Amino acid sequence: MAISAEYLGMPLAIDDLDVENLEYFRFCALHDFHLQACAGCGLLRYPPTTACPWCANLESRWQRVEGKGAVHSYTEVHHAIQPAFRGKTPYLILLVELDAQKGKPTPEEGLRVVGNLVTPAGVLAPAEEIRRVGIGTRLRMVFTDVGPGLALPQWTIDEGAKEPENPWRYPQE
Repeated sequence: MAISAEYLGMPLAIDDLDVENLEYFRFCALHDFHLQACAGCGLLRYPPTTACPWCANLESRWQRVEGKGAVHSYTEVHHAIQPAFRGKTPYLILLVELDAQKGKPTPEEGLRVVGNLVTPAGVLAPAEEIRRVGIGTRLRMVFTDVGPGLALPQWTIDEGAKEPENPWRYPQE
């Protein structure tokens, strides 16, 4: 069954034919993070796909994964092109390397998941929190409910984790 909702005034839809993403977001709606694990090589993958990107095996199973990791890369948006986000700038789009499967299949190809920086309540983070985030900042996953059957996996600062001393950031004004 297709899923549709709205996030910050922007329509979201997952079509009936998008089987992998429908299943992924069904878990997210339960605030339970699962990724596909390849039946051939056993590696986890993101985003959901039909075949394993490393061994091309078509079989997989869904595996629960702890949503914790560190910022691998990020972009800070100051000029939102999407009208729904124009009043929300600045905001961060993060690429988070999960602790699960760290360094596999190679140190350069870690398991990385995208999402926005949000407060623990799932609201886009204010500027003072954005300024705390840099490469290596420890994050944990939270879910933002956007409609019946749809929650977005997002990231918030993991206050209980040991942070790097000087996480690298783009120079700030």
